[in-house]
Amino acid sequence: MAKRIMDFSSFGWGRVIVLSSIGTLCCIAVAFAIDSYSLTTGAWRWGESPLNNVIIPLVLAPPFFGYLLGKQRELAIAHRELMIVASTDALTLCLNRRAFMAMVDGFLDRVANRKTERTGALLVIDVDHFKLVNDRFGHDGGDEALKLIVQIIKGSVREYDVVRRIGGEEFSVLLPGVSPDTVGKVAERIRAAVYDTELKLEGESCRLSVSVGGVVFERDASFSELYRFADQRLYAAKRNGRNRVEIIHASKLEGQARVH
Repeated sequence: MAKRIMDFSSFGWGRVIVLSSIGTLCCIAVAFAIDSYSLTTGAWRWGESPLNNVIIPLVLAPPFFGYLLGKQRELAIAHRELMIVASTDALTLCLNRRAFMAMVDGFLDRVANRKTERTGALLVIDVDHFKLVNDRFGHDGGDEALKLIVQIIKGSVREYDVVRRIGGEEFSVLLPGVSPDTVGKVAERIRAAVYDTELKLEGESCRLSVSVGGVVFERDASFSELYRFADQRLYAAKRNGRNRVEIIHASKLEGQARVH
């Protein structure tokens, strides 16, 4: 509760309290100015009831400013929640496609302007034979499997790496600033963690696996190029037996790429 009161952002009560106090003080100052200044003589003097210049603003101003600023706070919270809903996948609580693309484009713009490290990677992850999970345990079981896989992915990457659900049983991860030698290790860690985790559905054990495709880049690129290269490697992983990782290293995305 103390933290909420001390929160001076547009979402906290601290801002409401402080601005209401400032507004009340301003009202007191204005009341004194109006009551104390004589337009006839042009001189300042105490009014007939100077105490009223304090009491009346103290009674009226705090509720007035508190109400207005409280409504403003409610609107800010509602807007934040709306943005979260609009940018988050409801099932897995990771970024949806639109929000992820906007974040990746922002990162790539900074890369192009040389305001951040020019290296990074994009992974595309797909659950193997996911239809069999849905057929065997129903969509509720499939949803539980997807939520577990998201937890594993997030637990296998850094806190500031970006995870999103592309759609269905497919996910994508942006690894900004990661070294080329590390990408394969990260992808393999995700694959192994999913395969080693036992999921219990309806009292039965369900073994899951994922295929991972990825592209490593060391220069500015477009999201569509990165996704196309990573998706190609994902299909290669599927063709080569599933439950495996395929990474491509592209120093020049518009030219030929070599397998890493």
